[in-house]
Amino acid sequence: MLMRHAFAILNRILPAEEASAHCDIPCGIYDPHLAQVAALTVVRMNQLIEALEAPGGGGGPPSKQDRDKYVNALSRYITVKEEHGELVKREVRIIRGDFFKPDNSPANIDELVDGIMKTASAARQNVDKAAAEKLLDQVNQFAEAFWKAKGVNTKKVSSNQAAGGEYVVPAA
Repeated sequence: MLMRHAFAILNRILPAEEASAHCDIPCGIYDPHLAQVAALTVVRMNQLIEALEAPGGGGGPPSKQDRDKYVNALSRYITVKEEHGELVKREVRIIRGDFFKPDNSPANIDELVDGIMKTASAARQNVDKAAAEKLLDQVNQFAEAFWKAKGVNTKKVSSNQAAGGEYVVPAA
């Protein structure tokens, strides 16, 4: 009981300051690169799913081994696509909520974020290469807005990944 009163008095004398960040430590480190890599991963998983050959192309039923190999690959590609689509949404929500403030937000930031959320959901729900590529484009627009808000010029560079595509990165 005495300790509780002591802490109550201490809290009144020295109140804790509220802090917010993308993690529980107010580090102030934000970067849209993880969202960009995740969006590119969604593109790549769509490419791999589309290129996956269904077993049984020889006219007869597929062997169990061929069917299992196909189902395993398809399941893994879909799982990774789902996880990375959700990662895009998470990273964009964090940056939107914690970094962008009224004084540094572009006029269209809410529409852009809303579009990313909807496109990421569409890319997760279906095998849709066009939605995946649109997602990457939107995330790159978001990255450009992020760097502009920090006063940093940007450029587009090749991802140098099997999926192709480009990233928006600081120009310096």
